[in-house]
Amino acid sequence: MKRTTKTITFSLPPAMAAQVRAVMRAEGRTMSDLVREALRLYMEEREWRQTIRYERLQARRAAEQADTGGTPDA
Repeated sequence: MKRTTKTITFSLPPAMAAQVRAVMRAEGRTMSDLVREALRLYMEEREWRQTIRYERLQARRAAEQADTGGTPDA
């Protein structure tokens, strides 16, 4: 049977590891569950930040073009 996941090893500071274990017990979840959720949230936020940066850049370029009477880059 072929695995559908990859195993990754990582380390945490002792205090963070204790916090994670406490959440695992409180929520009845596995370490893998928590790490997958944390990474999904990080990737969503990263995508959102990139979108915001792109929109700000586009707005800045449009404002600069309006100030100089330039035309949009092709």
